Parts: sequence; structure tokens; C-alpha cells
Amino acid sequence: MSDKNIVSIEDRIPKLKQARKKKANRRLIFYLSIFFLLIAIIVYLQSPWSEIRSIEVSGNVFLTDEYIIDASGLKEGSNIWSMNKSSVVEQIEKDSVIEKASISRDFPRTVHIDVEEKSVLGYVKEGKDNYPVLSDGQIIQKNAKDFTSNAPLMIGFNEEQLTELTAEMMDIRPSIFNMISEIEWNDSDQEEMHITLYMSDGFLVKGKAEQIFDKLDYYPSIVSQLDAEDSGIIHIGVGVYFESFQNNEKEEVEMKDDETENE
Repeated sequence: MSDKNIVSIEDRIPKLKQARKKKANRRLIFYLSIFFLLIAIIVYLQSPWSEIRSIEVSGNVFLTDEYIIDASGLKEGSNIWSMNKSSVVEQIEKDSVIEKASISRDFPRTVHIDVEEKSVLGYVKEGKDNYPVLSDGQIIQKNAKDFTSNAPLMIGFNEEQLTELTAEMMDIRPSIFNMISEIEWNDSDQEEMHITLYMSDGFLVKGKAEQIFDKLDYYPSIVSQLDAEDSGIIHIGVGVYFESFQNNEKEEVEMKDDETENE
């Protein structure tokens, strides 16, 4: 072996020392960076920059922003990172009007609350005031914003009957739901709920609530078989028949699937 290829220990030691020094420096820089980062985080968490500056609410129709914020328990000035999201959501969802809620932190100091309220299936009139009826039958009278809706007026129902009625109405197609202007309770000694629907096209629909809402998808096809200039009552039960106001005649009507309406 040639002497030129032999590296002496004396030549290697400075290089080894230099490599170790660089490695130690890199390690020191790494630990110092972690240390200062932790210091910065602690300072940030103790500073006003980590406090909630504003709380925004969206999705609410009936409940006011102030009411929802109060229900959440959040306060401006509290630490934005100490907020327990699941606990806040649970507090908000305790209100019977709220279907579900979610919460997020919007950088740098804003908390956003998004809520989904129960849907409106009608309204009741008390004096000059209109109060919405939600999908579980409850009437909203407090903490509500100004109410406007195309939902039908519900006449003559007590609270228990409203709960039963709205349960039957849950699956109505929007296109047909929007045609119902009023729903009236029919006085009856029978156990079943008998109602009358006042439709926007001028027809009335009568029968048991359960049977009406079970077959109401067929309404467009039923009306298409009637004289457009006639008016009267569509009786829905086991079958369907039409009672004309003009001549007091009754005629059976078929229930046909309307593919266009069901798309």
C-alpha cells in the first residue's frame, strides 16, 4: 500500500473535532429554537392576542344572536384556546329549537357558531301575531326574530294535535307543501285526526291526516283529471273521490304516478 493513501491520526483529529462541533452547534440551535418557541407560545397565551375578540353566529332564523351566544357560555375576552368545542355545542343544542350546532375558531381572535334550527311546517295566529310551528310541533313565541314564511296557517289544533300533525307532515315534497295555504282541524268524535287542507289552486282536501299525507304525492295527478274551471273537495281515504261545488256530484279519481313531479 502506498504511503500517499495513508491518513495519519494527527490529520484526522481536527476534522473529527470540527464535525463534532458542528453537530453540537446544530443541536444547541435546535434546543434553543424549541425553548424560544415555547416561550413565545406562553407569552401569546397570556397576552390579549389569545383572547376572543368577537363571536359570530349564522344559520339562526328564530333565535337571536345574543340568545345563542348567551346559551353557549362564551364570553369576549376569554381565552380562545381554552374553549371546549364539544361542551359549547352541547350547551347550544340543549335549546329545543336547535337541530344541531357547530363551532370553529376563525384566526386570529374570532369564534364562529353555526346553527341549524328545526324546520317550520306552519304557523298559528294569536290576535295580530303569527307564531311559527316547528317540525316537532312546538310553537315559537319567545326569543324569536320577526317571522315571515310561506308555511300554512294551522287552525283549531291544540299542542298535542300539532305534535301529531307535524309528525305526519315531515315527508311532504316541497313543491306540494308550498301549495298548502291552510290546514284546519275538523271537529270529530273519532279518534283519528280529520283535517281540511286549503290548496293555493282553489281545491280543498279532506280526510284523515295520516291518509292525506300518505297520498299527497299524488295530488298533481289527481288535479290533472279534474276540470280546471271546477272547484270542490278532494276526499282522500282508502280511495279518492271529488265532490264538485258546482253540481254537487261525486266522482272517483285515480291515483297515478307522476314521474315528472317525483324527479
